[in-house]
Amino acid sequence: MNTEILGIIAMFLLTLALAIPLGKYISKVYGMEKTWLDFIFNPLEKLFFKLSGVNPAEEMNWKQHMKALLTINLIWFVLGMIILMTMGSLPLNPDGNPSMSADLAFNTAISFVVNCNLQHYSGETGISYLGQFYLMFLQFVSAATGMAAAVVVFRAFRDKTTTELGNFYTYFMKSCTRILLPLSFVVAALLAFQGTPMTFEGKDSITTLQGDVQEVSRGPAAGFVAIKHIGTNGGGFFGTNGAHPLENPTYFTNMLEMWAQMIIPFAMIFAFGYFIKRKKFSWMIFGVMTIGFLALAIPNVIGEMQGNPMIEKMGIDTSLGAMEGKETRIGAAATGYWSIATTVISTGSVNSMHDSTMPLSGMNELLAMMINSFYGGVGVGILNFFVFIILAVFISGLMVGRTPEFLGKKVEAREMKIAMIIALMHPFLILVGTALTAAMPEYGTATLNNPGFHGLSEMLYEFTSASANNGSGFEGLGDNTVWWNVSTGIVLILARFLPIIGPVAIAGLLAQKKYIPESDGTLRTDTGTFGVVTLTVIVIIAALAFFPVLALGPIAEYFTIY
Repeated sequence: MNTEILGIIAMFLLTLALAIPLGKYISKVYGMEKTWLDFIFNPLEKLFFKLSGVNPAEEMNWKQHMKALLTINLIWFVLGMIILMTMGSLPLNPDGNPSMSADLAFNTAISFVVNCNLQHYSGETGISYLGQFYLMFLQFVSAATGMAAAVVVFRAFRDKTTTELGNFYTYFMKSCTRILLPLSFVVAALLAFQGTPMTFEGKDSITTLQGDVQEVSRGPAAGFVAIKHIGTNGGGFFGTNGAHPLENPTYFTNMLEMWAQMIIPFAMIFAFGYFIKRKKFSWMIFGVMTIGFLALAIPNVIGEMQGNPMIEKMGIDTSLGAMEGKETRIGAAATGYWSIATTVISTGSVNSMHDSTMPLSGMNELLAMMINSFYGGVGVGILNFFVFIILAVFISGLMVGRTPEFLGKKVEAREMKIAMIIALMHPFLILVGTALTAAMPEYGTATLNNPGFHGLSEMLYEFTSASANNGSGFEGLGDNTVWWNVSTGIVLILARFLPIIGPVAIAGLLAQKKYIPESDGTLRTDTGTFGVVTLTVIVIIAALAFFPVLALGPIAEYFTIY
């Protein structure tokens, strides 16, 4: 058990140690400074911009950024629908997997476009290699979209007073070529050497120890798994995701994939500090996020290591922990850590079945997505946190009797209205979606494998995962139905693009305002005191809104066990 804990500590510290220099590198990339990859990608970027007719030097305001972002995402969605609905008749389909129905293709296409990867299909039988390759493409571009949006906010606070916030296509291209692609290449190579397949061959027939013949799925998994974690996407090449022995063969690959999904969210925080030349401010953000993360992760690790008392009463040895739905090669401790990291980061990949975790562990997994502002996905994580910073600045300003200011810009009614709408939209989508489904048994309870309190948690988890752009699930739910595909698809659209538009709009509006130099009366936002205020605002607005439904789900289930 001590060895398992040391493994977890090593994962976190290694990620932090590498995130700081990576953050400095990312700052240079977005600051248009010279980097060591320029000689490779500069000619390719120039060719791309020439063929596409895009002028990379053209400055955009925040509205033009959002127009470009939404337009290109719409194109990817339409193309994805076409491929997924016709892939049964297209090449690269050695196993003869069928095309998707319209509702499943809608859910899958929009889910991968918005960086959620909420999979209502099984990877081995539900999609062709061509479909997998297009989804791999979406994992790159959806991550780059979030990162490009975050850079608009970076620019808004680096420049004193401006309406010119860079070029969306330049930020997007550099996110892909300078950051996502190199990291994914390294991770994919390491996974391939560890046994993750990277082939275009179809299923392989093996003879088991019992003498039975079994078909084992293969495919270009290593590349897919690398970008799913680097881009905090989470969609598994195989149905059981990171619990599959070919997708996550060893404890080393488990640590590698854990590092991969956390490295860019960590690094983006430090990149913000380097970019606006306020490193102390980025450490404040990282400190608040880390406190929130540890408050969720530590109980999960301890709870999963202690085992299930219901199984222990049956006379079964639980010294290895609560091992239902877990892999012995990974262990209960590393699984508990992953379960929070993947829901806090919004990756959504799993190395165990969250449906089998202990009730309070399931509650913490839900809370991680409900709060949705501790680290978060690439780019969008810092955007979500930015909304709560604006709220904390406004409240703090009122408490001391001053006009709220953030980094030299006055925060006024218009910015506050946008911030409150974005902050309250998340619980609205989750709670309304769950309530509507629970009120219609033919769509809700009829699709459950577990009744009672846990059944409510399964429905709640599905909408929470969709709204948080996470993609993981309590997979006791039969979610491949028209209702689940369409309802969560609508939530995916709203929960992805409005939380991007809102912070970018706030940053754009603030950037236009006159810069006010700091004085003795300026509210310091890089202090521990302001960090406590921000954390308090997050807990009050994001966490307490969900307490009633959590009491009816995982908390009530906990009292039926203990």
